[in-house]
Amino acid sequence: MEQFRMRRFSPRLFALGIALGAIGTAAAFTANVHASSTNTSRRGDTTPATASQAPDQVIQWNRILLGILRTPGAQPATVHPTRSMAMMHSAVYDAVNAIVKTHADYLVHLKAPRHASVAAAAAQAAHDVLVQLYPSQTSMLDGDLATSLASVSADEARDQGVRVGTTAAAQILSLRSNDDSAAAPIPFTPGTNSGDYQLTPPAFAQPVFTHWPLVKPFALQRADQFRPGPPPALTSPTYAAAFDEVKSLGDIASTTRTADQTQIGKFWGAPIQNYWNEISQTVALQHHNTLPQNARLFALLDLTLADSVIAFYEAKYTYRAWRPITAIRAESATWTPLANTAPDPAYPGAHAVISAAGADVLASFFRDDHETFAVTSEVLPGVERSFTSFSAAADEASISRIYAGQHFRFDQTAGGRLGRRVADYVLRHFLIARASGYR
Repeated sequence: MEQFRMRRFSPRLFALGIALGAIGTAAAFTANVHASSTNTSRRGDTTPATASQAPDQVIQWNRILLGILRTPGAQPATVHPTRSMAMMHSAVYDAVNAIVKTHADYLVHLKAPRHASVAAAAAQAAHDVLVQLYPSQTSMLDGDLATSLASVSADEARDQGVRVGTTAAAQILSLRSNDDSAAAPIPFTPGTNSGDYQLTPPAFAQPVFTHWPLVKPFALQRADQFRPGPPPALTSPTYAAAFDEVKSLGDIASTTRTADQTQIGKFWGAPIQNYWNEISQTVALQHHNTLPQNARLFALLDLTLADSVIAFYEAKYTYRAWRPITAIRAESATWTPLANTAPDPAYPGAHAVISAAGADVLASFFRDDHETFAVTSEVLPGVERSFTSFSAAADEASISRIYAGQHFRFDQTAGGRLGRRVADYVLRHFLIARASGYR
């Protein structure tokens, strides 16, 4: 099978992982990181059961958020869900890090008692952010918080942790209150020239996130900081090869796409950020991460994914490149892709951006690209795909969009490059280990 290869794990990333601190478990934190699991099955958790370790509060609340995002109508239609992920996990991280004091704060600088409960702080911070973002879920979230805090000894340490979590959440919510995410989408007028993005069948829907390039980044200095160069000219050999490839492999009735490629094209069809949060949960459990480690892991991941989304929308609405369905139907009127086309410009590809960014964060955090894990899909229940590296999963998620008839190969190549650049920037500049800290 033809493979779409992202950059493999590099010595520079390995060195960066070392610089950010070594993975380890500090005995001083052992009593502070225990947490019992909540009932997440009702929210559609799809993480494979790969470890007997009970998930800590970071993973529990990540699952709770994923469950909300999978609830029809819960997520505001014009607010990208990666914003919620980044807000919750940055609040959790700053609350936990205020207690353990091992890494640089993200944005919230708190003085917290050294023996405050990190489990209570994490649960309270996550709850308070989510209640504000999803007020209709308050009753459910209050019950989840009660369950979380019931697993922590009722003493002064728990009360201190609750106060730290409350403060961290309030400050993150305040800092993001005017980030322009609440703005109405900007009306989009399709172009009229070859190569211009056109509204796509079957719904011919208006793009939704036209305003997202104007949202304040979480870590980047500006949305266009790593904007890729333009897509290839329509008269170029690169464009011609990509056109022929997706026309052949992405057709719903393709005779060149294998059965496995068809499964791949469908498997990754859910929101791609969900998969990378699921992968992170799986691998964190396999490594028996401590709660402070997971607080940092998910903050790094979701800050990176949130800014990757801002960055790729900025590029999409700069270039406004047409989708394969528009290009191919200009000469083959009945061509139909394997999957319905997403309602936004093609270049760069979102799956490629987010997957490359997620793989880079995980390879850096765990100091190795090679990891064996399984992934499940929201859209193909019962199907599980296995990988031996983060980059292999990113490769497959990226090329799935060609098999699905959604993207040209150059969309994915540029997307992978953009995602890695955003990830590298976040890893270099945020949540860095203090001199005496551990990973």
